[in-house]
Amino acid sequence: MSRRFFFMLMAGLLLYPAIVFTQQTVTIESLLKEMVDRNEMARYPEPAFTCRQFSSYDRATVAKDKPGWFGNRDHTNFIRTERNDGRIEHVMMEAEGPGAIVRFWMTVGSRTGQYGYMRIYIDDYTKPVIEGSAFEILSGTKVTGAPLAAGVSELTPIGNRGHNLYFPIPYAKRCKVTYESEIAHLLETDSGTENIYYNINYRTYNQPVKVVSYSDKEMKRNKSLIDRVQKQLKNKERGIARMKLEHLTLDANLKPGESASFTIQGTKAIQQLSMEVRAANRNKALRSTALEMSFDGEKTVWSPVGDFYGIGYMPAYSSTWYTQVEKDGCMSAYWVMPFEKECIITLHNLGEQEVTVTNASADYSPWRWDSRSMHFGAAWQQYTRVRAGSVPPINGTDMNFATLEGKGVYAGDGVALFNTTYAWWGEGDEKVFVDGETFPSHIGTGSEDYYGYAWGRPEVFTDHPYIAQPTGKGSATPAFSINTRYRGLDGIPFTKSIVFDMELIHHTPQAKINYAPVAYWYMFPGGKNLTADDIAGAKETVAMQRTDIYSNEIQLSIEGENLIPVITKGRVEYQSNLSGLWSDGMQIFWRNIEKGDKADFEFSCPCVGQFNFTGIFTLAPEYGAFNLYINGQQVASSLDLYHAGVTVKTITLGKVSLKSGINTLTVEMTSSPKEFDKGSFGIDKLIFSK
Repeated sequence: MSRRFFFMLMAGLLLYPAIVFTQQTVTIESLLKEMVDRNEMARYPEPAFTCRQFSSYDRATVAKDKPGWFGNRDHTNFIRTERNDGRIEHVMMEAEGPGAIVRFWMTVGSRTGQYGYMRIYIDDYTKPVIEGSAFEILSGTKVTGAPLAAGVSELTPIGNRGHNLYFPIPYAKRCKVTYESEIAHLLETDSGTENIYYNINYRTYNQPVKVVSYSDKEMKRNKSLIDRVQKQLKNKERGIARMKLEHLTLDANLKPGESASFTIQGTKAIQQLSMEVRAANRNKALRSTALEMSFDGEKTVWSPVGDFYGIGYMPAYSSTWYTQVEKDGCMSAYWVMPFEKECIITLHNLGEQEVTVTNASADYSPWRWDSRSMHFGAAWQQYTRVRAGSVPPINGTDMNFATLEGKGVYAGDGVALFNTTYAWWGEGDEKVFVDGETFPSHIGTGSEDYYGYAWGRPEVFTDHPYIAQPTGKGSATPAFSINTRYRGLDGIPFTKSIVFDMELIHHTPQAKINYAPVAYWYMFPGGKNLTADDIAGAKETVAMQRTDIYSNEIQLSIEGENLIPVITKGRVEYQSNLSGLWSDGMQIFWRNIEKGDKADFEFSCPCVGQFNFTGIFTLAPEYGAFNLYINGQQVASSLDLYHAGVTVKTITLGKVSLKSGINTLTVEMTSSPKEFDKGSFGIDKLIFSK
């Protein structure tokens, strides 16, 4: 052996232990620590991983150019069914490791009150490492407690909640999740009595990575850490108070069209960004005051301040790991925002009123800029008066939340919207395309499922670390709603690009709504955000009532669905088109009414005078007879709207006097339909002519 070769061999042997020693290890401990280390989100993941999703999405969804792209049968679609020890188990997830489950959402539509049994198998185990009823595992105490295992909203009946497990379940070789039900033979039919909807986000690590798999032993070993992390997330103990921070005041009085900029120099990271916005019309100020941020010469943040902080333009309390909005109006963000040389924060008043930004500050600390450091980004846009898709027939529109080019991590999003009908707006699923995928590696089962709740419920939830619905009034009424989902361990890394789309599928065909998404990410310098600053959208009138989107001012005619209902009994809905029957796709529909019940339908008129009045009304088997009045003047007596089938009829009702401002059509039921205890009434259109 040559002397040279001997020394080379010895050098290699000496180096080898160091290589083994530095091999990265993923454990329950490392994942929990990552969850509460906010700085880690601002650095590209190490060890590197991909994030993907298993779900029960409609398997007819195969390609954009195929009919099933907006398929909505998103329940009870499993990978396969298998027999284990004589029982039937439906496979929900099956993935090769090393990896970890990092977010598990589920709900069940059960007509019997029964819920199935879940098993999680990892590595080579033939027995599950976790088993129990689905809700015990996901939102009970089988694995852990709240907030990492929680159902939302707590104001919602448990069977109608979304059940969320954010506790990480690492596995070294593989993972399989199954579901067993006593009514398994009915699971795969629409007429079944137990419909399962689920989304499972999981990481797959690149080699070489050692993963210490989930086990009872690991859970016991980490008990104190688990308790500490749960407490930190529940109480939002972000570690700000222990930091040595510098403080920049951002207070400003901004007249219409004015801006104010603030600069931080050096290698730093913003740890907390806070402000309160005051104005005569605070709702409008939250939308028309825009936050812009540039890091090291690159503009990466542009959003109205209310949307940036997760409340849209409606003041509301919210408390998550990344944002906090107090009842007094103070808004804080806890995204870590590093920069190597300089940060410029700019506030723009895009509105027509003076705005005061007060209690505003950026608190920042030193930062070690390295090869993993990324800039924070956020973008907002509004789809104003956008026509939603419909169910049935199933069709929809893919709304783009974000299109990014570069390398980074997708960190979350939210949507603020004003619904305009008495129907659910969010049937659509998320579709996330990573690094040029032709089919999304994340495709879900419904907008509310993506945001952690279920069944389009309106109840508020605001104290979960990662998901929030500060207001849900617009779930199925003409009102405002906002949903937010921030990502921790379920952040989505991308190396070239990411496209995030969300289907917009409304239960009312052709309904127009305002739909405004905001997206958050981290990306290396040089990355591109392809969403343009939506200055026009921020200047739009904020919708506080339906007439801000659908005018109720007559232009010789008015669609029935644009009337403003004032009722004391029964229920008003906006009923969608029936085989092309109603003009503009809808009618206003007053149902569940009895003899003697009255309702007012208001509209605004810009003129005064005498008009010929014609109404287009629906006739159907459950429709009764009615007296009609315009501004107290009777125009019809016991108008019979019964018909054996469903049709519309144009009826001339004579001359009426209209006044400038609000006018009222009063409807009084004088007799019930022949074969029903209660009746209905529908207006397609009202027409006025000189």
